[in-house]
Amino acid sequence: MKRSIYNITCYIFLNRIWRKYISLLLIATLISQSPVFAQKNRAKELKKVPNLLCFWDFQNNSNGHFTSKGKYAYKLKEMNGPILQSTEGIFGKSSLQIKNGQWLMIKRKDCPGLNIHGDRSVTIVAWINRKEEGIWQYIAGMWNERDGKRQYALFTCGHKQTDYTTMERADAKTQVHGYVSEVGGATLGHPYCFSYATGKKKVNMGEWIMIAFTYDHKSLSVYFNGTLDENGNYNPFVWDHPIFDGGKAGSDFTVAQRALPKWPGYPTEVVPTTGEGFGGLLGGLAVYDRALDSNEINRIYESTMQKIPVK
Repeated sequence: MKRSIYNITCYIFLNRIWRKYISLLLIATLISQSPVFAQKNRAKELKKVPNLLCFWDFQNNSNGHFTSKGKYAYKLKEMNGPILQSTEGIFGKSSLQIKNGQWLMIKRKDCPGLNIHGDRSVTIVAWINRKEEGIWQYIAGMWNERDGKRQYALFTCGHKQTDYTTMERADAKTQVHGYVSEVGGATLGHPYCFSYATGKKKVNMGEWIMIAFTYDHKSLSVYFNGTLDENGNYNPFVWDHPIFDGGKAGSDFTVAQRALPKWPGYPTEVVPTTGEGFGGLLGGLAVYDRALDSNEINRIYESTMQKIPVK
């Protein structure tokens, strides 16, 4: 009799423990699959890749500024704003809802760590959802065309692409472009800067994608959703020149718009006089002072874009 009571007691005790274990396991599973957990985990995976200078998740707006994570805490300032925040997010519950003509910037003197030039390498990664038409939709970089102070930049939707073997340009439309300049102004012997890679895939309207470009002083390479966006002699773009050093009067770091010759009042005149800017959602932006390899780019894509952003 005592043996039976003992067995029943043990059974009840173990059964309770087992139920609690199952409950905790179920709760942990639900949490790990929740949008908020997934979004925060994406940022953690991104930061594991070495040489991250700045990463903006665009979640916390402090008086019109967004502060980066990574090696440097640099503040991007809203210009021609305020910029609205969408309820769709990659690294949280929101993203920037940029209208063409709005942009963000950090003055050059306030972001020395982003002043990548000479023999240094660079990678820019951006999570975007294009919402507006327009050519040469600038994403981010140090790229001042007005004063001939170009360094490096990521674009979409340029209407031309350059063949690195002939340095001749052909028509393009809504592809991704990764630029560097060795002279700051127009490429020698050409009317504009011709040193850029152009991917093949189209940046569709209303679709979340991750785009990136790298420069390792052997070639410029453009990536689309984690994969090298091969495009014959247009991408990768073979190039082995140093990145231009703009000095103290060089380019600011800007997002969604760059200084252009037709914008004489930049930066004090915050409303651009040209339509060549990005219009859409910006869910995140990362800059590395190293050319990430294809495996690293793919891992970033897999860890940040496995699920469609949740509204």
